[in-house]
Amino acid sequence: MADVRQGVDALDRALVLMLAERQRYMDAAARIKQNRDAVRDNARVEDVVAKVKAAAREVGLSEEIAEPVWRTLIEQCIAYEFTVWDRLRSGS
Repeated sequence: MADVRQGVDALDRALVLMLAERQRYMDAAARIKQNRDAVRDNARVEDVVAKVKAAAREVGLSEEIAEPVWRTLIEQCIAYEFTVWDRLRSGS
């Protein structure tokens, strides 16, 4: 069990690094998008989820794990991007 936990912990650290990189893309998107309404793009959300589900199927990841995880991730990223977008334009 210790080996399993070490493996999970190592993967968690790798995921944190990848999520930090994803966050930097949200920072860039907030700088690029001129209109606040562009932050949420429902068509893009569905496109990302569809791609993730396809990728999950290819590698044997359960869609019952992949889809809700990504939907939560996307919603949190959108909320973060709104915060960054507002901060960049408020002058603070």
